[in-house]
Amino acid sequence: MNLSIAHLGPPGNYSEQAALFYVNWLAKTQSKQPVLCPHPSIAQSLKAVAQESAMLAVVPAENSIEGSVTMTMDAMWQLDSLHIELALVMPIVHVLISCASSLDSIKTVYSHPQALAQCQAWLERFLPDVQLIATNSTTETLEKLETEEGAATISSQRAAQLYNLPILAAGINDHPDNCTRFWVVSLGSNQNLNQDLNQDSFQDLKRITNKRHTSLAFSLRANIPGALVKALQIFAQLNINLSRVESRPTKRSLGEYLFFIDLEADIQDERMQAALKELSTYTEVLKIFGSYNVLSTREM
Repeated sequence: MNLSIAHLGPPGNYSEQAALFYVNWLAKTQSKQPVLCPHPSIAQSLKAVAQESAMLAVVPAENSIEGSVTMTMDAMWQLDSLHIELALVMPIVHVLISCASSLDSIKTVYSHPQALAQCQAWLERFLPDVQLIATNSTTETLEKLETEEGAATISSQRAAQLYNLPILAAGINDHPDNCTRFWVVSLGSNQNLNQDLNQDSFQDLKRITNKRHTSLAFSLRANIPGALVKALQIFAQLNINLSRVESRPTKRSLGEYLFFIDLEADIQDERMQAALKELSTYTEVLKIFGSYNVLSTREM
């Protein structure tokens, strides 16, 4: 039986690279044959899992420079029954790919908004007058570089190799310790898959990381003073550390927000069970995306 894994395409981008890291790690303990399935957007990658046309999706969740990937957060909230199986932390090293003879010849730079933002200082220093155009992926426009004069793309070294294109500048991200956390997401109702992934696979993983994380999101019953404080105080009182708190608009009306939280605790922990029970009394909608291990690709 094949294990279909959805990810943002086209091939060569960082999402595919993270998916390949996951496949290589999974091969140590799983007999299923993985098949990578590129999709035009992050949202469509997650929808493939929700609609059961893919068994897993590997999607970017958060970057160390630019923060959370909003398309991932929004899709996780909008789609039902998605479950995070694992988090992968992968170093990101951007390069400028172009067929132009020099930086002076560059007129347009294409890339995903996250990549453009992660190279903002470098672009302002070396290409202050070029037009920056956001795309769905860091590899979406690579095929047009040979025909569009003065065009360049911010992508990965692997992408340049796959498409046989020259690199004009390497290591152009603004911070050397640039990394992205990816989530491996399944359909929560797929019990057979969850059981397979959580047995022998994670026995090896626990030797690398001993801290479980839980991700959830909620909307509040009312936009009144102290509503969010009361919800968050639950975790403080039970000595559960929050590693991320972020708000996103509900998309219903201006000033209404959802709250995404990452916690350093397992959902099976008694403290977490008590916290979630109390939290539900303050929330309008509460979505628990699951507990998972965090694995650095440097360890794989």
